[in-house]
Amino acid sequence: MATLDSRRTVTERSDAAAAAIRHHYDVGNDFYRLWLDSSLSYSCALRETPGDTLEVAQANKLRHHLDAVDARTAGAVLDIGCGWGAILRELSQSRGVRRSVGLTLSDEQADYVRAQEYPGVEVRVEDWLNYRPDTTFDGIISIGAFEHFARPDDPAEQKIRVYREFFTRCRQWLNPVGALSLQTIAYANMTAAQADPFMQQDIFPDAELPTLAEIAAAAEGLFEITAVTTGRLDYAWTCAEWARRLRTERAAATELVGPEVVARYLRYLRLSAMGFRMGKLTLLRLVMRPYPDGFFGAGGESA
Repeated sequence: MATLDSRRTVTERSDAAAAAIRHHYDVGNDFYRLWLDSSLSYSCALRETPGDTLEVAQANKLRHHLDAVDARTAGAVLDIGCGWGAILRELSQSRGVRRSVGLTLSDEQADYVRAQEYPGVEVRVEDWLNYRPDTTFDGIISIGAFEHFARPDDPAEQKIRVYREFFTRCRQWLNPVGALSLQTIAYANMTAAQADPFMQQDIFPDAELPTLAEIAAAAEGLFEITAVTTGRLDYAWTCAEWARRLRTERAAATELVGPEVVARYLRYLRLSAMGFRMGKLTLLRLVMRPYPDGFFGAGGESA
């Protein structure tokens, strides 16, 4: 595939995504370590009881995705957007998966995961658009990466085309009885045109959120969506917890990255929590299983 559309080649999209990821995630591991939980999970936690701490809620989230792909019986699992390796650690140490591959666009994250030397884990600084696995996987997990696949200037039909390309590749990379566990922020009762320029330009440049309808349209004929749950209020709480912890460590954070960066992150976390509470944004957790080859075929086109 040379192009996804007439405006941006695969290389241009991959380079733009990598630059955006580095802008946000390569601030420094020590900075994030101050206010994330001990697993360095930088995505929506899953509260099962009102008394759950951030650490417990993040462990709940990891368990949800591992169970969704039946990790205990899996021989190989792919983590697209692996962050600082919380899923990879669990796959290696708790679930006994023999081979796990993590994709990230952040050099800082990749270096951190490699330094842990988890048995059976490989980390690649590589975009899914460029990834070419030599074997299939029993499960694919992607948490918090889907938001970076489309671009703000993509019309809806182009977003769906990009998402369909992702699902087509996941369908090809999965064993026939495997599963894809996907977690993403999505637009709820707002449109892309109503998004805050501060979030789009200063926090997550060149990124765009999906809608549930766009995800369903892109997956049609490729994946059966077997479960959808939402975590809008979970994410409002998670962002509020992160902000509280960052405020507590403000002096140390300022020493590391400077007052401007700290202020920017506190503003971003406050606005995010507000957006989730107001229903402007939502958090989707989807479990998807590939349809057998049939009318649409493995490549996603009608036969």
